[in-house]
Amino acid sequence: MKTLQLTENEARKLYRTSNPEWQEVLERNFGADFFSQSVTDRIKTYEDACNDLGEKPIDENTLTKLGLNKNDIAYMKLATIARALNEGWVAKVYDNANRWSPWFVHNGSPAAFAFDGSGYADACARAGSGSRLALKSEKLANYMGTQFLDLWREFIV
Repeated sequence: MKTLQLTENEARKLYRTSNPEWQEVLERNFGADFFSQSVTDRIKTYEDACNDLGEKPIDENTLTKLGLNKNDIAYMKLATIARALNEGWVAKVYDNANRWSPWFVHNGSPAAFAFDGSGYADACARAGSGSRLALKSEKLANYMGTQFLDLWREFIV
């Protein structure tokens, strides 16, 4: 008998697209709770996002030596986190779907940088309606804006 080996990330992807019989097999092997866990329970750090996507975290020292600054590195981390939180949903610049982004306030000092809510934009090509850091829901945008505030600060300030 041969054994099929799946990573947790592969199992989650397979579960979302499987018929009930395969979902039952996966639940027997990984546990039903494994598949019912929300993305916000799984993704608490950048490293969690990498693990969920099956990617290695970036090597910040190498990127710094190549000339990238902390803003560039923070953007790369945020883009990875957004991909993980969106669980396969990809915003396209030309689609007619709402995409949510966290909004922040800044009152004159880095310590005053704070999450201020979420907004969405339709497919109009205007500033503020980009796709790479967009989330598929207001809930996810609120979560990303609060859970990863320090990364947003590094990226924006």
